Amino acid sequence: MVQRETCPPHKRKEVEAKEDSSDVSRKNREQGEMWGIMTGNQSPVSKKRSSSSSDPPTGNLIEFGGEPSTSKASTWDSTRDAKPKDPEEPEGGGEKSEFRCCLLEELNRVPGCAMHLGPLSFSDQHTVLVNVAELNNVGRIKAQGGQNMWDGHFVKMPYAVESTVTKTVFLLTEKQQRWETIRKHLGSLAKSKSVTPLEVEKAIKKYNPKYEGLWTFDGLHHFFKVLHDSEKPTYSRTLSRIAELALGCLIAAKRTFRCSDVGRAEYCNYPTINFQSLFAKWSDRKEQKFRAIFHYFQVVTEESTVPRGLVTFSRCHMSPFTDWRSCTALLPKLYITSEGLIEKDGQGMLQVDFACNMVGGGVLGNGLVQEEILFLINPELIVARLFTEKLGDNDCLKITGSQQYSKYTGYSDKFQWTGPHEDKTPRDEWQRRHRQIVAIDALHLKYPKEQYNVRNVCRELNKAYCGFKGEDDTHPDYYPAIATGNWGCGAFGGDPKLKALIQLMAAAEARRDVAYFTFGDKHLQMEILRMHNFLKTNGITVGRLYKSLEGFCEEIRIHEKQPSDLYSFIRSYLEKHKSKN
Repeated sequence: MVQRETCPPHKRKEVEAKEDSSDVSRKNREQGEMWGIMTGNQSPVSKKRSSSSSDPPTGNLIEFGGEPSTSKASTWDSTRDAKPKDPEEPEGGGEKSEFRCCLLEELNRVPGCAMHLGPLSFSDQHTVLVNVAELNNVGRIKAQGGQNMWDGHFVKMPYAVESTVTKTVFLLTEKQQRWETIRKHLGSLAKSKSVTPLEVEKAIKKYNPKYEGLWTFDGLHHFFKVLHDSEKPTYSRTLSRIAELALGCLIAAKRTFRCSDVGRAEYCNYPTINFQSLFAKWSDRKEQKFRAIFHYFQVVTEESTVPRGLVTFSRCHMSPFTDWRSCTALLPKLYITSEGLIEKDGQGMLQVDFACNMVGGGVLGNGLVQEEILFLINPELIVARLFTEKLGDNDCLKITGSQQYSKYTGYSDKFQWTGPHEDKTPRDEWQRRHRQIVAIDALHLKYPKEQYNVRNVCRELNKAYCGFKGEDDTHPDYYPAIATGNWGCGAFGGDPKLKALIQLMAAAEARRDVAYFTFGDKHLQMEILRMHNFLKTNGITVGRLYKSLEGFCEEIRIHEKQPSDLYSFIRSYLEKHKSKN
Protein backbone atom coordinates (compact mmCIF):
# COMPACT_ATOMS: atom_id res chain seq x y z
CA MET A 1 0.00 0.00 0.00
CA VAL A 2 1.39 3.39 -0.99
CA GLN A 3 -0.11 6.44 0.69
CA ARG A 4 0.27 9.74 2.47
CA GLU A 5 -1.49 10.15 5.78
CA THR A 6 -3.80 13.10 6.41
CA CYS A 7 -5.99 11.80 9.25
CA PRO A 8 -6.78 14.04 12.28
CA PRO A 9 -6.01 12.84 15.82
CA HIS A 10 -8.75 11.78 18.20
CA LYS A 11 -8.71 10.10 21.58
CA ARG A 12 -5.40 8.77 22.86
CA LYS A 13 -5.06 5.06 23.55
CA GLU A 14 -3.98 4.17 27.05
CA VAL A 15 -1.48 1.42 26.33
CA GLU A 16 1.84 1.27 28.15
CA ALA A 17 5.09 0.02 26.65
CA LYS A 18 6.64 -2.49 29.05
CA GLU A 19 10.28 -3.43 29.42
CA ASP A 20 11.55 -6.83 30.42
CA SER A 21 13.70 -7.33 33.48
CA SER A 22 16.90 -7.67 31.47
CA ASP A 23 16.42 -4.17 30.02
CA VAL A 24 15.88 -2.71 33.51
CA SER A 25 18.95 -4.49 34.81
CA ARG A 26 21.00 -3.16 31.91
CA LYS A 27 19.93 0.43 32.54
CA ASN A 28 20.66 0.08 36.28
CA ARG A 29 24.16 -1.14 35.45
CA GLU A 30 24.69 1.63 32.91
CA GLN A 31 23.68 4.39 35.32
CA GLY A 32 26.21 3.04 37.80
CA GLU A 33 28.87 3.19 35.09
CA MET A 34 27.91 6.77 34.21
CA TRP A 35 28.30 7.80 37.84
CA GLY A 36 31.81 6.40 37.88
CA ILE A 37 32.74 8.18 34.65
CA MET A 38 31.39 11.53 35.86
CA THR A 39 32.98 11.48 39.32
CA GLY A 40 35.93 9.17 38.87
CA ASN A 41 34.67 7.10 41.80
CA GLN A 42 32.32 4.32 42.64
CA SER A 43 28.71 5.39 43.10
CA PRO A 44 28.13 6.71 46.65
CA VAL A 45 25.07 4.51 46.80
CA SER A 46 27.12 1.42 46.05
CA LYS A 47 29.46 2.18 48.95
CA LYS A 48 26.56 1.83 51.33
CA ARG A 49 25.21 -1.37 49.85
CA SER A 50 26.22 -4.95 49.68
CA SER A 51 27.86 -6.16 46.47
CA SER A 52 24.61 -7.77 45.44
CA SER A 53 22.86 -4.40 45.16
CA SER A 54 25.55 -1.96 44.12
CA ASP A 55 23.73 -0.11 41.35
CA PRO A 56 21.85 3.14 41.91
CA PRO A 57 18.08 2.78 41.55
CA THR A 58 16.80 3.16 38.01
CA GLY A 59 15.53 6.68 37.36
CA ASN A 60 17.55 8.50 40.00
CA LEU A 61 18.65 12.08 39.50
CA ILE A 62 22.42 12.11 39.95
CA GLU A 63 23.85 15.29 41.51
CA PHE A 64 27.51 16.31 41.59
CA GLY A 65 28.90 16.42 45.10
CA GLY A 66 26.06 14.40 46.60
CA GLU A 67 24.18 11.15 46.45
CA PRO A 68 21.61 10.46 43.77
CA SER A 69 18.21 11.86 44.57
CA THR A 70 15.34 9.43 44.87
CA SER A 71 12.96 11.70 42.98
CA LYS A 72 11.62 10.28 39.72
CA ALA A 73 12.85 12.02 36.59
CA SER A 74 10.43 14.58 35.19
CA THR A 75 10.24 17.23 32.51
CA TRP A 76 12.79 20.02 32.80
CA ASP A 77 11.63 23.35 34.16
CA SER A 78 13.88 25.72 32.22
CA THR A 79 12.60 28.75 34.18
CA ARG A 80 14.13 27.66 37.49
CA ASP A 81 17.08 29.65 38.78
CA ALA A 82 20.26 27.68 38.20
CA LYS A 83 23.84 28.85 38.47
CA PRO A 84 25.73 27.83 35.29
CA LYS A 85 28.42 25.28 35.94
CA ASP A 86 30.46 23.09 33.66
CA PRO A 87 29.79 19.47 34.70
CA GLU A 88 33.43 18.63 33.93
CA GLU A 89 34.77 21.02 36.59
CA PRO A 90 35.80 19.40 39.90
CA GLU A 91 33.46 19.78 42.84
CA GLY A 92 34.40 22.41 45.42
CA GLY A 93 31.58 23.36 47.72
CA GLY A 94 29.66 25.48 45.21
CA GLU A 95 26.06 25.04 44.12
CA LYS A 96 25.30 21.54 42.86
CA SER A 97 24.96 21.02 39.14
CA GLU A 98 22.48 18.33 38.18
CA PHE A 99 23.41 15.38 35.99
CA ARG A 100 20.42 14.42 33.92
CA CYS A 101 19.45 11.45 31.78
CA CYS A 102 15.75 10.75 31.47
CA LEU A 103 14.34 7.25 31.64
CA LEU A 104 13.64 5.32 28.47
CA GLU A 105 10.10 4.64 29.64
CA GLU A 106 9.45 8.39 29.99
CA LEU A 107 9.51 8.79 26.21
CA ASN A 108 6.39 8.55 24.06
CA ARG A 109 5.84 5.38 22.07
CA VAL A 110 3.11 3.96 19.93
CA PRO A 111 0.63 2.41 20.48
CA GLY A 112 0.60 4.26 23.82
CA CYS A 113 0.49 7.65 22.12
CA ALA A 114 -1.16 6.54 18.88
CA MET A 115 -3.89 8.61 17.28
CA HIS A 116 -7.21 7.15 16.23
CA LEU A 117 -6.96 6.94 12.45
CA GLY A 118 -10.56 6.57 11.38
CA PRO A 119 -11.57 4.54 8.31
CA LEU A 120 -9.01 4.05 5.57
CA SER A 121 -9.89 6.13 2.52
CA PHE A 122 -8.64 7.35 -0.84
CA SER A 123 -7.56 10.94 -1.43
CA ASP A 124 -5.47 12.97 -3.87
CA GLN A 125 -2.42 12.36 -1.66
CA HIS A 126 -3.31 8.88 -0.52
CA THR A 127 -3.12 6.00 -2.98
CA VAL A 128 -4.46 2.76 -1.52
CA LEU A 129 -3.74 -0.54 -3.25
CA VAL A 130 -6.26 -2.63 -1.33
CA ASN A 131 -10.06 -2.75 -1.36
CA VAL A 132 -10.99 -0.08 1.20
CA ALA A 133 -14.55 -1.31 1.80
CA GLU A 134 -13.33 -4.87 2.53
CA LEU A 135 -10.73 -3.59 5.01
CA ASN A 136 -12.99 -1.11 6.81
CA ASN A 137 -16.05 -3.34 6.98
CA VAL A 138 -14.71 -6.83 7.63
CA GLY A 139 -10.95 -6.32 8.15
CA ARG A 140 -10.10 -8.39 5.09
CA ILE A 141 -7.16 -7.45 2.86
CA LYS A 142 -7.99 -7.78 -0.80
CA ALA A 143 -6.17 -6.27 -3.78
CA GLN A 144 -7.77 -3.22 -5.39
CA GLY A 145 -8.26 -3.37 -9.14
CA GLY A 146 -6.49 -0.68 -11.14
CA GLN A 147 -5.45 0.53 -14.56
CA ASN A 148 -2.01 0.08 -16.08
CA MET A 149 -0.20 3.35 -16.74
CA TRP A 150 2.91 3.79 -18.89
CA ASP A 151 4.52 7.16 -18.28
CA GLY A 152 7.05 8.85 -16.06
CA HIS A 153 4.57 9.37 -13.21
CA PHE A 154 4.02 5.64 -12.62
CA VAL A 155 6.11 2.54 -12.11
CA LYS A 156 6.24 0.67 -15.40
CA MET A 157 5.23 -2.87 -14.58
CA PRO A 158 6.49 -5.89 -16.55
CA TYR A 159 2.96 -7.12 -17.31
CA ALA A 160 1.89 -3.89 -19.07
CA VAL A 161 1.18 -4.32 -22.80
CA GLU A 162 3.80 -1.68 -23.55
CA SER A 163 6.50 -3.82 -21.91
CA THR A 164 8.17 -5.72 -24.71
CA VAL A 165 11.37 -7.60 -25.39
CA THR A 166 13.18 -7.70 -28.74
CA LYS A 167 14.09 -11.15 -30.01
CA THR A 168 15.76 -12.40 -33.16
CA VAL A 169 13.96 -15.18 -35.03
CA PHE A 170 15.44 -16.49 -38.28
CA LEU A 171 17.62 -13.36 -38.65
CA LEU A 172 14.59 -11.14 -38.15
CA THR A 173 14.00 -9.04 -35.05
CA GLU A 174 10.59 -8.81 -33.53
CA LYS A 175 9.05 -7.49 -30.34
CA GLN A 176 7.24 -9.86 -28.00
CA GLN A 177 5.24 -9.24 -24.87
CA ARG A 178 7.69 -9.37 -21.97
CA TRP A 179 5.12 -10.71 -19.54
CA GLU A 180 4.40 -13.75 -21.67
CA THR A 181 8.09 -14.63 -21.67
CA ILE A 182 8.38 -14.00 -17.93
CA ARG A 183 5.31 -16.06 -17.15
CA LYS A 184 6.55 -18.96 -19.25
CA HIS A 185 9.94 -19.25 -17.57
CA LEU A 186 8.94 -18.38 -14.03
CA GLY A 187 5.96 -20.68 -14.36
CA SER A 188 8.34 -23.52 -15.19
CA LEU A 189 10.39 -22.80 -12.05
CA ALA A 190 7.26 -22.54 -9.93
CA LYS A 191 6.09 -26.00 -10.97
CA SER A 192 9.36 -27.58 -9.88
CA LYS A 193 9.70 -28.70 -6.26
CA SER A 194 13.46 -28.11 -6.30
CA VAL A 195 15.13 -25.33 -8.27
CA THR A 196 18.86 -24.86 -8.81
CA PRO A 197 20.68 -21.52 -9.12
CA LEU A 198 21.60 -22.45 -12.70
CA GLU A 199 17.91 -22.79 -13.59
CA VAL A 200 17.24 -19.37 -12.05
CA GLU A 201 20.07 -17.83 -14.07
CA LYS A 202 18.81 -19.34 -17.33
CA ALA A 203 15.23 -18.23 -16.71
CA ILE A 204 16.16 -14.61 -15.91
CA LYS A 205 18.41 -14.35 -18.93
CA LYS A 206 15.64 -15.70 -21.17
CA TYR A 207 13.47 -12.68 -20.51
CA ASN A 208 16.46 -10.33 -20.37
CA PRO A 209 18.35 -11.42 -23.52
CA LYS A 210 20.03 -8.02 -23.83
CA TYR A 211 22.07 -8.80 -20.71
CA GLU A 212 22.80 -12.47 -21.31
CA GLY A 213 26.52 -11.89 -21.70
CA LEU A 214 26.75 -9.15 -19.09
CA TRP A 215 25.05 -10.49 -15.99
CA THR A 216 26.84 -13.01 -13.78
CA PHE A 217 25.34 -15.15 -11.02
CA ASP A 218 28.49 -16.43 -9.34
CA GLY A 219 27.39 -14.99 -5.98
CA LEU A 220 24.18 -17.02 -5.97
CA HIS A 221 25.99 -20.15 -7.19
CA HIS A 222 28.65 -19.82 -4.50
CA PHE A 223 26.04 -19.35 -1.78
CA PHE A 224 24.53 -22.73 -2.60
CA LYS A 225 28.00 -24.26 -2.49
CA VAL A 226 28.67 -23.02 1.05
CA LEU A 227 25.31 -24.25 2.32
CA HIS A 228 25.31 -27.35 4.45
CA ASP A 229 23.87 -30.34 2.61
CA SER A 230 20.96 -30.43 5.05
CA GLU A 231 20.05 -26.83 4.12
CA LYS A 232 20.07 -27.13 0.34
CA PRO A 233 16.63 -28.76 -0.11
CA THR A 234 14.98 -25.93 1.86
CA TYR A 235 16.69 -23.22 -0.14
CA SER A 236 15.98 -24.96 -3.46
CA ARG A 237 12.31 -25.25 -2.52
CA THR A 238 12.30 -21.57 -1.56
CA LEU A 239 13.62 -20.63 -5.02
CA SER A 240 10.61 -22.39 -6.52
CA ARG A 241 8.23 -20.54 -4.21
CA ILE A 242 9.89 -17.21 -5.03
CA ALA A 243 9.25 -17.88 -8.70
CA GLU A 244 5.60 -18.57 -7.96
CA LEU A 245 5.34 -15.45 -5.83
CA ALA A 246 7.09 -13.36 -8.49
CA LEU A 247 4.17 -13.84 -10.84
CA GLY A 248 2.10 -11.48 -8.70
CA CYS A 249 4.03 -9.93 -5.85
CA LEU A 250 5.98 -6.67 -5.95
CA ILE A 251 9.01 -7.53 -3.87
CA ALA A 252 9.68 -10.90 -5.47
CA ALA A 253 8.97 -9.65 -8.99
CA LYS A 254 11.53 -6.90 -8.61
CA ARG A 255 13.99 -9.10 -10.34
CA THR A 256 11.94 -8.55 -13.51
CA PHE A 257 11.67 -4.73 -13.31
CA ARG A 258 13.68 -2.10 -15.17
CA CYS A 259 15.87 -4.52 -17.00
CA SER A 260 14.99 -4.43 -20.67
CA ASP A 261 14.58 -2.04 -23.55
CA VAL A 262 13.38 0.80 -21.35
CA GLY A 263 16.20 3.37 -21.45
CA ARG A 264 18.38 3.34 -18.35
CA ALA A 265 18.45 7.16 -18.35
CA GLU A 266 14.77 7.11 -17.41
CA TYR A 267 15.67 5.51 -14.08
CA CYS A 268 19.01 7.21 -13.41
CA ASN A 269 17.46 9.16 -10.55
CA TYR A 270 16.17 6.01 -8.82
CA PRO A 271 17.96 3.34 -6.79
CA THR A 272 18.87 0.17 -8.62
CA ILE A 273 16.09 -2.36 -8.19
CA ASN A 274 17.37 -5.56 -9.75
CA PHE A 275 18.66 -8.39 -7.59
CA GLN A 276 21.31 -9.04 -10.22
CA SER A 277 23.83 -6.94 -8.29
CA LEU A 278 23.26 -9.23 -5.30
CA PHE A 279 23.48 -12.38 -7.42
CA ALA A 280 26.79 -11.30 -8.95
CA LYS A 281 30.27 -11.14 -7.43
CA TRP A 282 30.60 -13.24 -4.28
CA SER A 283 31.67 -11.94 -0.88
CA ASP A 284 31.34 -13.19 2.69
CA ARG A 285 28.92 -10.33 3.35
CA LYS A 286 26.58 -11.67 0.71
CA GLU A 287 26.24 -15.00 2.47
CA GLN A 288 24.62 -13.20 5.40
CA LYS A 289 22.46 -11.11 3.07
CA PHE A 290 21.22 -14.20 1.24
CA ARG A 291 20.33 -15.84 4.54
CA ALA A 292 18.27 -12.83 5.64
CA ILE A 293 16.45 -12.44 2.32
CA PHE A 294 15.82 -16.16 1.81
CA HIS A 295 14.42 -16.34 5.34
CA TYR A 296 11.97 -13.57 4.48
CA PHE A 297 10.71 -15.51 1.47
CA GLN A 298 10.50 -18.72 3.49
CA VAL A 299 8.18 -16.95 5.92
CA VAL A 300 5.95 -15.21 3.37
CA THR A 301 5.50 -18.32 1.21
CA GLU A 302 4.37 -20.55 4.08
CA GLU A 303 0.59 -20.40 4.55
CA SER A 304 0.94 -20.69 8.32
CA THR A 305 3.35 -17.74 8.62
CA VAL A 306 2.43 -15.44 5.74
CA PRO A 307 1.95 -11.88 7.13
CA ARG A 308 -1.46 -10.30 6.67
CA GLY A 309 -1.11 -6.56 6.97
CA LEU A 310 -0.33 -3.32 5.17
CA VAL A 311 2.64 -0.98 4.81
CA THR A 312 2.58 2.75 4.05
CA PHE A 313 5.27 4.62 2.11
CA SER A 314 5.11 8.43 2.35
CA ARG A 315 7.50 10.79 0.64
CA CYS A 316 7.45 14.07 2.56
CA HIS A 317 8.70 17.45 1.31
CA MET A 318 9.13 20.59 3.36
CA SER A 319 10.07 24.14 2.42
CA PRO A 320 13.41 25.08 4.03
CA PHE A 321 13.10 26.25 7.62
CA THR A 322 15.22 29.40 7.36
CA ASP A 323 14.75 31.05 10.76
CA TRP A 324 16.85 28.85 13.02
CA ARG A 325 18.43 31.90 14.67
CA SER A 326 15.06 32.92 16.11
CA CYS A 327 13.90 29.52 17.37
CA THR A 328 12.79 29.76 21.00
CA ALA A 329 12.32 26.03 21.57
CA LEU A 330 14.30 24.40 24.37
CA LEU A 331 16.07 21.11 23.87
CA PRO A 332 13.91 18.02 24.43
CA LYS A 333 14.29 15.27 26.97
CA LEU A 334 17.18 12.97 26.14
CA TYR A 335 17.74 9.31 26.89
CA ILE A 336 21.25 8.33 25.81
CA THR A 337 23.06 5.01 26.04
CA SER A 338 26.12 3.28 24.64
CA GLU A 339 24.23 -0.01 24.72
CA GLY A 340 21.09 -1.13 22.94
CA LEU A 341 19.80 -0.84 19.38
CA ILE A 342 17.45 1.59 17.68
CA GLU A 343 15.15 -1.15 16.40
CA LYS A 344 14.98 -2.91 19.78
CA ASP A 345 15.12 -0.27 22.49
CA GLY A 346 13.50 2.32 20.24
CA GLN A 347 10.50 0.13 19.49
CA GLY A 348 7.38 2.25 19.12
CA MET A 349 9.40 5.40 18.40
CA LEU A 350 10.15 7.14 15.12
CA GLN A 351 13.24 5.17 14.12
CA VAL A 352 15.85 6.96 12.01
CA ASP A 353 17.31 5.26 8.95
CA PHE A 354 20.75 6.77 8.30
CA ALA A 355 19.92 6.78 4.65
CA CYS A 356 21.64 7.24 1.34
CA ASN A 357 19.82 9.68 -0.94
CA MET A 358 19.09 6.58 -3.03
CA VAL A 359 17.13 4.79 -0.31
CA GLY A 360 18.44 1.41 0.72
CA GLY A 361 22.01 2.28 -0.18
CA GLY A 362 23.97 -0.86 -1.01
CA VAL A 363 21.45 -3.36 0.34
CA LEU A 364 21.38 -5.19 -3.03
CA GLY A 365 25.13 -4.87 -3.42
CA ASN A 366 27.98 -5.15 -0.95
CA GLY A 367 26.99 -2.39 1.50
CA LEU A 368 26.35 -3.51 5.06
CA VAL A 369 26.06 -0.64 7.50
CA GLN A 370 23.10 0.79 9.39
CA GLU A 371 20.70 1.36 6.49
CA GLU A 372 21.49 -1.90 4.70
CA ILE A 373 21.09 -3.88 7.93
CA LEU A 374 17.75 -2.20 8.58
CA PHE A 375 16.54 -3.15 5.09
CA LEU A 376 17.76 -6.74 5.49
CA ILE A 377 15.94 -7.40 8.75
CA ASN A 378 12.83 -5.59 7.40
CA PRO A 379 12.91 -6.67 3.71
CA GLU A 380 9.59 -4.98 2.97
CA LEU A 381 11.56 -1.73 3.05
CA ILE A 382 13.40 -2.79 -0.09
CA VAL A 383 10.28 -2.27 -2.19
CA ALA A 384 10.67 1.50 -1.57
CA ARG A 385 13.53 1.45 -4.08
CA LEU A 386 11.02 0.68 -6.81
CA PHE A 387 9.21 4.01 -6.64
CA THR A 388 11.28 6.38 -4.47
CA GLU A 389 13.19 8.90 -6.53
CA LYS A 390 16.47 10.28 -5.20
CA LEU A 391 15.81 12.32 -2.05
CA GLY A 392 16.32 16.06 -2.30
CA ASP A 393 17.68 18.31 0.43
CA ASN A 394 14.17 18.91 1.81
CA ASP A 395 12.76 15.40 1.35
CA CYS A 396 12.42 12.34 3.53
CA LEU A 397 10.71 8.96 3.25
CA LYS A 398 8.53 7.62 6.07
CA ILE A 399 7.61 3.94 6.11
CA THR A 400 4.90 2.76 8.49
CA GLY A 401 4.01 -0.85 9.22
CA SER A 402 7.01 -2.91 8.15
CA GLN A 403 7.69 -6.19 9.92
CA GLN A 404 11.01 -7.41 11.30
CA TYR A 405 11.82 -10.94 10.17
CA SER A 406 15.41 -11.53 11.25
CA LYS A 407 17.82 -11.21 14.14
CA TYR A 408 21.45 -10.28 13.72
CA THR A 409 24.68 -9.39 15.47
CA GLY A 410 27.58 -7.21 14.40
CA TYR A 411 28.08 -4.53 11.82
CA SER A 412 29.75 -4.28 8.42
CA ASP A 413 32.17 -7.21 7.99
CA LYS A 414 31.12 -8.57 11.40
CA PHE A 415 27.43 -8.69 10.52
CA GLN A 416 25.89 -12.12 11.08
CA TRP A 417 22.34 -13.28 10.43
CA THR A 418 21.48 -15.17 13.62
CA GLY A 419 17.99 -16.49 12.92
CA PRO A 420 14.29 -15.72 12.71
CA HIS A 421 12.68 -12.88 14.63
CA GLU A 422 9.09 -13.26 15.78
CA ASP A 423 7.60 -9.80 15.45
CA LYS A 424 4.86 -9.27 18.05
CA THR A 425 4.45 -5.55 17.38
CA PRO A 426 0.70 -4.80 17.44
CA ARG A 427 -1.11 -3.42 14.38
CA ASP A 428 -3.10 -0.21 14.03
CA GLU A 429 -6.62 0.16 12.59
CA TRP A 430 -5.22 0.02 9.07
CA GLN A 431 -3.47 -3.29 9.80
CA ARG A 432 0.01 -1.76 9.87
CA ARG A 433 2.61 -2.73 12.44
CA HIS A 434 3.18 0.05 14.98
CA ARG A 435 6.64 0.69 13.51
CA GLN A 436 7.58 3.88 11.69
CA ILE A 437 10.95 4.41 10.05
CA VAL A 438 12.14 7.68 8.56
CA ALA A 439 14.88 7.73 5.92
CA ILE A 440 16.92 10.94 6.02
CA ASP A 441 20.19 11.28 4.13
CA ALA A 442 23.06 13.27 5.63
CA LEU A 443 25.65 15.10 3.56
CA HIS A 444 28.32 12.79 2.19
CA LEU A 445 31.41 14.86 2.96
CA LYS A 446 34.53 14.75 0.85
CA TYR A 447 36.46 16.63 3.55
CA PRO A 448 35.35 16.71 7.22
CA LYS A 449 35.92 20.48 7.36
CA GLU A 450 33.00 20.98 4.95
CA GLN A 451 30.46 20.29 7.68
CA TYR A 452 31.57 23.34 9.69
CA ASN A 453 29.90 25.65 7.23
CA VAL A 454 26.69 27.52 8.08
CA ARG A 455 25.06 26.53 4.81
CA ASN A 456 25.76 22.83 5.44
CA VAL A 457 24.66 23.08 9.08
CA CYS A 458 21.36 24.55 7.86
CA ARG A 459 21.01 21.80 5.29
CA GLU A 460 21.35 19.12 7.96
CA LEU A 461 18.98 20.94 10.31
CA ASN A 462 16.35 21.21 7.57
CA LYS A 463 16.78 17.57 6.57
CA ALA A 464 16.42 16.33 10.15
CA TYR A 465 13.46 18.63 10.80
CA CYS A 466 11.72 17.39 7.65
CA GLY A 467 12.08 13.84 8.95
CA PHE A 468 11.08 14.60 12.54
CA LYS A 469 8.17 16.97 11.91
CA GLY A 470 4.77 15.50 12.75
CA GLU A 471 1.61 15.53 10.67
CA ASP A 472 -0.45 17.72 13.01
CA ASP A 473 1.32 20.50 14.90
CA THR A 474 -1.66 21.01 17.20
CA HIS A 475 -1.27 17.62 18.88
CA PRO A 476 2.43 17.05 19.74
CA ASP A 477 1.44 14.86 22.70
CA TYR A 478 0.68 12.16 20.12
CA TYR A 479 4.19 12.24 18.67
CA PRO A 480 6.40 9.30 19.60
CA ALA A 481 9.99 10.08 20.52
CA ILE A 482 12.81 9.80 18.00
CA ALA A 483 15.19 6.83 18.19
CA THR A 484 18.45 7.76 16.53
CA GLY A 485 22.23 7.76 16.83
CA ASN A 486 25.35 8.79 14.91
CA TRP A 487 23.52 9.89 11.77
CA GLY A 488 25.78 10.77 8.84
CA CYS A 489 28.96 9.73 10.61
CA GLY A 490 31.28 6.87 9.72
CA ALA A 491 31.66 6.60 5.94
CA PHE A 492 29.81 9.91 5.42
CA GLY A 493 32.44 11.77 7.47
CA GLY A 494 30.16 13.54 9.95
CA ASP A 495 31.25 14.70 13.41
CA PRO A 496 29.09 12.73 15.90
CA LYS A 497 29.09 15.62 18.38
CA LEU A 498 27.83 18.08 15.77
CA LYS A 499 25.28 15.64 14.35
CA ALA A 500 23.93 14.93 17.83
CA LEU A 501 23.31 18.65 18.43
CA ILE A 502 21.71 19.09 15.01
CA GLN A 503 19.29 16.24 15.69
CA LEU A 504 18.45 17.56 19.16
CA MET A 505 17.75 21.01 17.71
CA ALA A 506 15.53 19.61 14.96
CA ALA A 507 13.73 17.40 17.48
CA ALA A 508 13.14 20.40 19.75
CA GLU A 509 11.51 22.35 16.94
CA ALA A 510 9.48 19.27 15.97
CA ARG A 511 8.44 18.88 19.65
CA ARG A 512 9.70 15.34 20.04
CA ASP A 513 11.95 13.82 22.69
CA VAL A 514 15.01 11.77 21.76
CA ALA A 515 16.48 8.35 22.53
CA TYR A 516 20.10 8.38 21.34
CA PHE A 517 22.23 5.26 20.82
CA THR A 518 26.00 5.67 20.50
CA PHE A 519 26.58 2.02 19.54
CA GLY A 520 29.19 1.14 22.14
CA ASP A 521 30.91 4.53 22.38
CA LYS A 522 30.71 5.37 26.10
CA HIS A 523 32.95 8.39 25.78
CA LEU A 524 30.68 9.95 23.17
CA GLN A 525 27.68 9.09 25.33
CA MET A 526 29.08 11.12 28.21
CA GLU A 527 30.22 14.01 25.99
CA ILE A 528 26.74 14.43 24.55
CA LEU A 529 25.08 14.00 27.92
CA ARG A 530 27.28 16.65 29.56
CA MET A 531 26.56 19.05 26.71
CA HIS A 532 22.83 18.41 26.91
CA ASN A 533 22.93 18.92 30.67
CA PHE A 534 24.77 22.21 30.28
CA LEU A 535 22.32 23.51 27.67
CA LYS A 536 19.25 22.44 29.63
CA THR A 537 20.50 23.76 32.95
CA ASN A 538 21.16 27.16 31.39
CA GLY A 539 17.89 27.29 29.46
CA ILE A 540 19.66 27.63 26.08
CA THR A 541 17.20 27.93 23.21
CA VAL A 542 17.67 26.39 19.78
CA GLY A 543 18.24 29.89 18.41
CA ARG A 544 21.07 30.66 20.84
CA LEU A 545 22.66 27.29 20.21
CA TYR A 546 22.43 27.92 16.46
CA LYS A 547 24.27 31.23 16.88
CA SER A 548 27.05 29.44 18.74
CA LEU A 549 27.38 27.05 15.79
CA GLU A 550 27.55 30.07 13.49
CA GLY A 551 30.38 31.38 15.66
CA PHE A 552 32.23 28.07 15.44
CA CYS A 553 31.88 28.03 11.65
CA GLU A 554 33.11 31.63 11.45
CA GLU A 555 36.20 30.80 13.51
CA ILE A 556 37.05 28.00 11.12
CA ARG A 557 36.48 30.24 8.10
CA ILE A 558 38.74 32.97 9.46
CA HIS A 559 41.54 30.82 10.82
CA GLU A 560 41.16 27.99 8.30
CA LYS A 561 41.42 25.43 11.06
CA GLN A 562 39.25 24.04 13.82
CA PRO A 563 39.70 26.44 16.78
CA SER A 564 38.94 23.97 19.56
CA ASP A 565 36.69 21.15 20.60
CA LEU A 566 33.15 21.97 19.43
CA TYR A 567 31.51 21.54 22.82
CA SER A 568 34.19 23.55 24.63
CA PHE A 569 33.74 26.35 22.10
CA ILE A 570 29.96 26.35 22.60
CA ARG A 571 30.30 26.63 26.38
CA SER A 572 32.77 29.48 26.03
CA TYR A 573 30.69 31.25 23.38
CA LEU A 574 27.47 31.08 25.39
CA GLU A 575 29.26 32.34 28.49
CA LYS A 576 30.49 35.36 26.55
CA HIS A 577 27.13 35.99 24.88
CA LYS A 578 24.73 35.70 27.80
CA SER A 579 22.03 37.81 26.18
CA LYS A 580 18.83 35.84 25.58
CA ASN A 581 18.09 37.59 22.28
